[in-house]
Amino acid sequence: MEARNIFKNLSPLDHRYYLSNKDLFESLSTYLSEEAVVQYCLKVEIALLRMHVRMNVSDYHSYDEKMDTLESEITPEEVYLEEEKTQHNLRALVNVIKRKVPAGISNFVHLGATSVDILDTAQALRMRDVVRKVVIPLLIELLEEIIKISDREAETPQVGRTHGQHAVPVTLGFSFAEFTARLGKSIVELERLSSNLRGKFSGAVGAYNAASLLVKDPVAFERDFLHTLGIEPAEYSTQMVEPEYLLRMLLELNIAFGIIANLADDLRHLQRTEIDELREFFSNTQVGSSTMPQKRNPWNSEHVKSLWKAFAPRVMSFYMDQISEHQRDMSNSASMRFVSDYIAGFTAAAARMKKILASVRVDRDRLKKNMTLHGDMVLAEAAYVLLSLSGDPDAHERVRKLTLSCEETGERLVDALKTDSGVWEMISSRLEATAGIDADAFFSNPALYRGKSAEKARMLAEQYRSIIKDIKGKL
Repeated sequence: MEARNIFKNLSPLDHRYYLSNKDLFESLSTYLSEEAVVQYCLKVEIALLRMHVRMNVSDYHSYDEKMDTLESEITPEEVYLEEEKTQHNLRALVNVIKRKVPAGISNFVHLGATSVDILDTAQALRMRDVVRKVVIPLLIELLEEIIKISDREAETPQVGRTHGQHAVPVTLGFSFAEFTARLGKSIVELERLSSNLRGKFSGAVGAYNAASLLVKDPVAFERDFLHTLGIEPAEYSTQMVEPEYLLRMLLELNIAFGIIANLADDLRHLQRTEIDELREFFSNTQVGSSTMPQKRNPWNSEHVKSLWKAFAPRVMSFYMDQISEHQRDMSNSASMRFVSDYIAGFTAAAARMKKILASVRVDRDRLKKNMTLHGDMVLAEAAYVLLSLSGDPDAHERVRKLTLSCEETGERLVDALKTDSGVWEMISSRLEATAGIDADAFFSNPALYRGKSAEKARMLAEQYRSIIKDIKGKL
């Protein structure tokens, strides 16, 4: 076939993102390319042919060698040339197979099958294999990078943020532990859902009409045939497999995509000039701006979020592919082909995020500076809680008014609290009783008010290391 200049390809996946993800996209092509579509359909057709030959031909062993080599003898080019005549992709494949096999078994090719028996089964096998052999391993590598940072920075103080405002202290490791838990659960679901994709051999309307003429027990035949391919039959099928098996897996991929985009968004904001707690790797030859030489843009994080914006909305077509009139229409014949693009875009984003995390730089001095950017105001909650525990029914309002005063005067919160010796004594005694910490030491080091953030980061790191090990054993 004629070689094509990749820069003439229409989709950025086939030029720009291919060049930056060559190895990854080559591995995807084994399952998602048009060649893969033909090869997986051929694999299903050969498995069906073997079933028929072994059931109906006494010297079936004499045909084994031919069926063993059949998969390597048929090319997509041949099938596409035949489709120009048939205007039907599966019938084109069947015609090519019939020309390749001995006359004594050619009558068994595709016997009893409708096109979608082959197409849906092949698609389930492709989707199962690409998710279990490429997508999940990539996500595990990404999760391992998140866990590494979370564990390493479990004790690194960071100010918490809600609504873009400083909240109470946490640790940097705790911030990353959020994504350990969220992405980890998504990986668990993807493993479960990908292992439950289904095939079918129930014919044109799903009622085993043709198969009932072939065997006494067509349901058992379907089960045995699909077992040779390592897949279970759908509980019910029309001409198509129930769409929800695949839909649920694609929706979980979209959930994982959103989690990765959320992490990218957080990383992007943490690289803002006024925050500057983290920094993406920036090479000596890299250019941040065509006009401002000083710029070190967080473009990789922005790129991940941009990919999510481009591909996440495609979930709507996944939902729309649920609907097919009666036993089948062809309204999903074009839209389902773009699932491959979606998975490619998703993996490009995951691979980019893995690259970011593998070289991200942590500025601990800046983290420390940001913690006390507004003095000790991040300890207002602690003061309120300690006062309430000491019996003050108006503790929240008392501390709120003090924070307003401190904002106007620039006075430290601890000094404002000390102006009322009774208030300071209640805080001091309660803090000593509940946490065993001296009040002056506590209010001079807001990082001490971190709750169980460090412990939570380490616990989740250990928990998901174990989960990853278990998932790897299932793949």
